[in-house]
Amino acid sequence: MSRWKFVWRLMPLLAVLALLLTGCGEVENLSALDPKGPVAREQLFLMELSLAVMIFVFIVVMAIYLYVLFRYRKRKGDDSIPKQVEGNHVLEIIWTVVPILLLCVIAVPTVGYTFKHSTDYREDKNVMHVKVTGHQFWWQFQYPDHGNINTAQDLVIPVGKKVSFEVTSADVNHSFWVPSLGGKIDTNPGMYNVNYLEADEPGVYKGKCAELCGASHALMDFKVRALSQADFDAWVAKMQAPAASSAATAKGEEVFKNQCITCHAVTPTGAGLGPNLNGFASREKIAGILDHNDESLKAWIQDPQAEKPGTLMPQLPLDDTQLNELVKYLNTLK
Repeated sequence: MSRWKFVWRLMPLLAVLALLLTGCGEVENLSALDPKGPVAREQLFLMELSLAVMIFVFIVVMAIYLYVLFRYRKRKGDDSIPKQVEGNHVLEIIWTVVPILLLCVIAVPTVGYTFKHSTDYREDKNVMHVKVTGHQFWWQFQYPDHGNINTAQDLVIPVGKKVSFEVTSADVNHSFWVPSLGGKIDTNPGMYNVNYLEADEPGVYKGKCAELCGASHALMDFKVRALSQADFDAWVAKMQAPAASSAATAKGEEVFKNQCITCHAVTPTGAGLGPNLNGFASREKIAGILDHNDESLKAWIQDPQAEKPGTLMPQLPLDDTQLNELVKYLNTLK
């Protein structure tokens, strides 16, 4: 089989694969092409503007190319040489000025939005502030405007309010990214970067680490829960309240104090090596990736490395009774 015949037969297969691959992946609220806030919308505008300019240039160049190709193609008996345009001042001005104008069309809004989106709102009292710290492989969120609430994995914000983020890392480089709300920003150890986001409507928006940071980089997920102002205030009040104890979960709480308290806090502002578990039972996912149910929680506690390789969470030497009691207790941390 000739090379061209092989390529020709391969083309339909590649076309089908390309069509199928466009549907791969979970895209709900994890796409920069489906903005849910003003920052993401402005960034999408820049992408669309750049794409429109590129398509315009491609069409014009192809049109000129095809015109020249057919207009000056070699004809039988015609050995003449087309009129040369070298030194034509009008043409030289056109193909010098037009690219400059096209670059200005892209550059002016790009520079404007770049400075706008890098505005530092950390001292603005009309903006909500959140401190973000990346860890291998989880996210820590602190709310200095609300009694320094310390939580993890689920970032809760009010709808329609600008939220200023101060981001850093506790270990290696990560990148904080909520595609539906805005572009990413790196979190670097010992440094503080800033950006801001805003959600238009209530919902859950998925976030990712966008910097290759280790074995479970692809599993370093988190959620942004955008709530109405009233629901957000209720969430803050609930998070500021101390975890309640009960006789029904006393055994599990004892297991927690013996095995987990070294790394995990359950007080509103407590911090440790691992995520603060205050409000754990209300979170969307376990460890950011597992469905929130008893089976997943037990699997995570029994063998964290199997679920998220490279995590610092150790295996706990618990028998079945202790594991069940611990799970029962953790499910009360709402």
